[in-house]
Amino acid sequence: MTLANFFVYLEALGVIAFALSGIIEAARKHFDLVGVVMVAAIAAFGGGTLRDVLLDRRPFFWAEQEFWLWALIAVGLVLPFFFKANHIEFTEKAMLIPDAFGLGIFAAGGTHIALQTGATPMVAVVMGVITATVGGVLRDVLVNEVPRAFHDHQPYAVIAFAGGWLVVLLSYLQTPEYLDVLAAAVVMVAVRLLAVKFGWELKRWRFL
Repeated sequence: MTLANFFVYLEALGVIAFALSGIIEAARKHFDLVGVVMVAAIAAFGGGTLRDVLLDRRPFFWAEQEFWLWALIAVGLVLPFFFKANHIEFTEKAMLIPDAFGLGIFAAGGTHIALQTGATPMVAVVMGVITATVGGVLRDVLVNEVPRAFHDHQPYAVIAFAGGWLVVLLSYLQTPEYLDVLAAAVVMVAVRLLAVKFGWELKRWRFL
């Protein structure tokens, strides 16, 4: 496997993870099939598209890999029937698991892509945070929920921000590029899942 193929497959895994989170969330709200596919697409492509716009990258990452558009449509149409046939509940917890994978993969990948375009470390990390969080925020808005990244007090964008700096650090240590991204993604996914499991929360902001 070439390095380029590795990043394509990793980004595809992130797309699938966020798409699953969008499908589950839309199904929980009893959207029709068109609505399910649209929410899945925006969850999967929203953050990466904004990153590409800000970095002036063309073509957009999803336009460059058209196959994933067809795959997303197929998954959005088939998965609700699969869940129903197997009596799998569309629960909030079920949504949070693929969302955690999408967070880690997109934060690490987005930071790496920004570094490759010549962005400074801080800008690259912010691009990673945007890649990882914007899709989830748009997903929640579309299903008429206050975005969880803003109100559930569990670390989300903070994990993406810290994980982005891990990518930067590993790049300075001149480890292989695939290892930079893979290691940071694994750490972020693990921390997010632990935060969900044990209910870790950030300190709440209160006005006197």
